[in-house]
Amino acid sequence: AAEIQKENLKTELSFLRSQISPHFLFNVLNNIVALVRLKSEELEPTIIKLSSLLQYMLYETDEEKVLLRNEEESLRNYIDLQKIRFSSDLILNTSFDVKEEWHTIEPMLLIPFVENAFKHGTGLLQNPEIDIQLYSANNQLDFFVKNKYLNSDTAKDKTSGIGLANVKRRLQLLYPERHTLSIEHNR
Repeated sequence: AAEIQKENLKTELSFLRSQISPHFLFNVLNNIVALVRLKSEELEPTIIKLSSLLQYMLYETDEEKVLLRNEEESLRNYIDLQKIRFSSDLILNTSFDVKEEWHTIEPMLLIPFVENAFKHGTGLLQNPEIDIQLYSANNQLDFFVKNKYLNSDTAKDKTSGIGLANVKRRLQLLYPERHTLSIEHNR
């Protein structure tokens, strides 16, 4: 029974981890098409970042844990790809200070928060702004994401709420009584 429960837990975690939005990939590919048309110098670095992120998502995330530095690098690649998409329309503030990068973390645990910020913190908003901070010291990881958002049903689609619900469940399963998650909706 314990073995079956363990296998069910692994299956649930794998499913929850795989719920990253495919819209991100479509948007990046469309941006690459635009860069090709413009004969932009950003084309090659963009493809390299996308390739690195996809490699991480496809091959490294099968492990139960990954090095924090690998998760940070994938997060940076994701943010850089989103910066290309939103260019000058977005104020983006990032701060990374990972002193203990040898620690391990459940893969793809942080990206849903950032993905959510870009999904709901851009678009129809005036002066969109996203702040992302990642710190690691004294055996503690602090991650902070802040974005403006529209408080209306027009900003929602059929996938709204899935990413945060999945990451909440993953945190409960993986780090019971060893994490704090605070989500605030302020105007």
